[in-house]
Amino acid sequence: MRGQGNARSSRALGVSWYPATWHPRLDMGRLHRPRSSTSHRNLPHLFLFFLFVEPFSCLASHSRATELLYSLNEGLPAGVLIGSLAEDLRLLPRSAGRLDPHSQLPERTGAEWNPPLSFSLASRGLSGQYVTLDNRSGELHTSAQEIDREALCLEGGGGTAWGGSVSISSSPSSDSCLLLLDVLVLPQEYFRFVKVKIAIRDINDNAPQFPVSQISVWVPENAPVNTRLAIEHPAVDPDVGINGVQTYRLLDYHGMFTLDVEENENGERTPYLIVMGALDRETQDQYVSIIIAEDGGSPPLLGSATLTIGISDINDNCPLFTDSQINVTVYGNATVGTPIAAVQAVDKDLGTNAQITYSYSQKVPQASKDLFHLDENTGVIKLFNKIGGSVLQSHKLTILANGPGCIPAVITALVSIIKVIFRPPEIVPRYIANEIDGVVYLKELEPVNTPIAFFTIRDPEGKYKVNCYLDGEGPFRLSPYKPYNNEYLLETTKPMDYELQQFYEVVVVAWNSEGFHVKRVIKVQLLDDNDNAPIFLQPLIELTIEENNSPNAFLTKLYATDADSGERGQVSYFLGPDAPSYFSLDSVTGILTVSTQLDREEKEKYRYTVRAVDCGKPPRESVATVALTVLDKNDNSPRFINKDFSFFVPENFPGYGEIGVISVTDADAGRNGWVALSVVNQSDIFVIDTGKGMLRAKVSLDREQQSSYTLWVEAVDGGEPALSSTAKITILLLDINDNPPLVLFPQSNMSYLLVLPSTLPGSPVTEVYAVDKDTGMNAVIAYSIIGRRGPRPESFRIDPKTGNITLEEALLQTDYGLHRLLVKVSDHGYPEPLHSTVMVNLFVNDTVSNESYIESLLRKEPEINIEEKEPQISIEPTHRKVESVSCMPTLVALSVISLGSITLVTGMGIYICLRKGKKHPREDENLEVQIPLKGKIDLHMRERKPMDISNI
Repeated sequence: MRGQGNARSSRALGVSWYPATWHPRLDMGRLHRPRSSTSHRNLPHLFLFFLFVEPFSCLASHSRATELLYSLNEGLPAGVLIGSLAEDLRLLPRSAGRLDPHSQLPERTGAEWNPPLSFSLASRGLSGQYVTLDNRSGELHTSAQEIDREALCLEGGGGTAWGGSVSISSSPSSDSCLLLLDVLVLPQEYFRFVKVKIAIRDINDNAPQFPVSQISVWVPENAPVNTRLAIEHPAVDPDVGINGVQTYRLLDYHGMFTLDVEENENGERTPYLIVMGALDRETQDQYVSIIIAEDGGSPPLLGSATLTIGISDINDNCPLFTDSQINVTVYGNATVGTPIAAVQAVDKDLGTNAQITYSYSQKVPQASKDLFHLDENTGVIKLFNKIGGSVLQSHKLTILANGPGCIPAVITALVSIIKVIFRPPEIVPRYIANEIDGVVYLKELEPVNTPIAFFTIRDPEGKYKVNCYLDGEGPFRLSPYKPYNNEYLLETTKPMDYELQQFYEVVVVAWNSEGFHVKRVIKVQLLDDNDNAPIFLQPLIELTIEENNSPNAFLTKLYATDADSGERGQVSYFLGPDAPSYFSLDSVTGILTVSTQLDREEKEKYRYTVRAVDCGKPPRESVATVALTVLDKNDNSPRFINKDFSFFVPENFPGYGEIGVISVTDADAGRNGWVALSVVNQSDIFVIDTGKGMLRAKVSLDREQQSSYTLWVEAVDGGEPALSSTAKITILLLDINDNPPLVLFPQSNMSYLLVLPSTLPGSPVTEVYAVDKDTGMNAVIAYSIIGRRGPRPESFRIDPKTGNITLEEALLQTDYGLHRLLVKVSDHGYPEPLHSTVMVNLFVNDTVSNESYIESLLRKEPEINIEEKEPQISIEPTHRKVESVSCMPTLVALSVISLGSITLVTGMGIYICLRKGKKHPREDENLEVQIPLKGKIDLHMRERKPMDISNI
């Protein structure tokens, strides 16, 4: 199966290859086989499919031109294996050294081609930027230049070209993006021309982005429900397929709108705004929301823009008068051009839809029209001609307010003309404050006693007394202005607040003693000042969010009010200087977001300020505090303070004694940070307290049975799902001196050894050998003779380190018999050394002729005085002092030897030969317990009964 031999894959890195004629409906399955591991193939494997020619191209399978198609994800690191041309072209030999039957290359034997195969690009182009080709193995790898599909296809345009070794292909009608290479297989006798296509697969590495940050949509206020309006400037995502823009949504639908997405033939998605309720511009003329575009990646990426929905006006309102009739009084001596009244209608529409013109009704007589002029734009009625004696005293003026496409509104002005014999008082105003068309404009922050106007009150006849007073309500005062007569000053009496009342109307009334009254209406319009700062609904804004949140996560929408009007009441929102950079606040909508993932273990609480600033001059602002608490998620495993713990415990440690504390922490909080400890292995011996982490042994531990223990402790937190970790615990038992030395030789107190009288001084005769199960100084053994009995037992000496017993002096005739040495074997343990004793029996004689006699001597309890002298072992090398032997004993010994029988001489020869092969211990050896060789045990030592070892 050839497919199995070349189907190398790695879904993690997303690299694969397909035959050029592959189609999803024809894909009968993909065969895979593991690829041999190499150092650079430890990266995730590759998906690979070989290119087979179509069935009708049977002759083409033997041609030297071949096509290969590979596929890989964009953004892969350098060194990722794309494919092996040698394997995929079936250029590798079979195990028998022969090629695949379909290969046109000649047979070869051995491990290598001769001459070797060579792979190369037809020419150098962009190949060095994106791929590298191994000339020997034919393996294609990604280069250090990271492949960006969006940039690569943009550079490649829309065409496909094989010119050069590398080119780029991108089809406008599909999502394909190809990197094209021409590869030559040499030498000439193996020549192949291979066309390699590398399809670059898209990953979700780009977020949707709107081309503009502010999008405006205008909807007529009479738009019916379900009206659909396309939103211009849809979001753009360079990614393709499912990674492109998939859906849109609004952050706030205001209960009036919804969104729908339509997809055209090219797969482009356009958001449509759908009206879901009745609109009224006069009630609300604008809606502001955030439109969010979301792609289909995992996790999805988001883009947003501010969507302003403006409600356009239609002519759905007509002019209206507040009153249906007004009464006007005109004196017969009124001056021509004097305004006698003004009518005003209101139209709630805007622009041309709200234009109003005034006209008389056709019912108004022409004589009235000639006497009173009506301004068609302002609605002001003025006296147009002088009132004569024949003029009617009552006029009914029917006035129409005309709007485009509307039925006129009607108001009636009843004008009464009072014929006077005497001229009425006159009121002459001189304005100090700003006055336009009879309206005085005052700033709300003007101080108390701000002058508005001077009024001169006078009698034209000069013979009547005229009084003046102020009629109406408001913070105003009309007082005589001394020292002048008939001069009055109108001024304010207290501060005025635009937010409480914007308009005042007061009347100055003058009357004389004849009862004639004259009124002058003064209209005062307050102008708004920026005297109010924005106010947050809450000075402390407490928020919560779970850690590991998605990027650009919504936190809250801030809202502040400003009592001022116009631009002075428009509020913008800003982050305070103490806010971290990864928090964002939309200045228009007040939407607060966080652009990055928050980690509670890194920081749990955030506290910073936000500002609300109006557009007044100078601007005013207020500050609120945002307190954000990051809620915990179980995203941290328990962590031991050390990977390995080691404890040193003295042996014979009591059961359930405290060995040591296993410290473990969990960065999470609450139940997620609660940790339970347990022993994974050897739980029959050890146990651990969950709360304190104290490790204990259930039983007493003996170092001589086992010197160390290795166990694993598992820590599991209380999260859902639970996370865990393990640590290695090593327990080393420290030795204590609980074992006395054990004498191995001699094996019994009843054993004895024959010592020939001819033994030379300094010759070893036997040894005491003991071992100690403890270690260190507890196992260092010292030997000493603490009791002697016999003819001359002081003739024998024991080495404190080795236990070797040697003859110190030559044996005399008087030394024949049984010598008994009580040897103490002691360790150097702390605080109290332990010891054992053994009886060493030496029988000095030429032969053992009567064993029963010797045994009877051994059975008797020896009367031995115990010496209290402790053995001393010197660490430094010691030098034995060879005591000089007196001449007389030497002469006697020589005489005995010379006169001895041939048997004695022969025995001495044998003895000397045996002693030559014995290894003498060096005096500078380290203090160690040495196990003696079997050859060191004298053949004359005979065991009669088991060794009786007594402890002192």
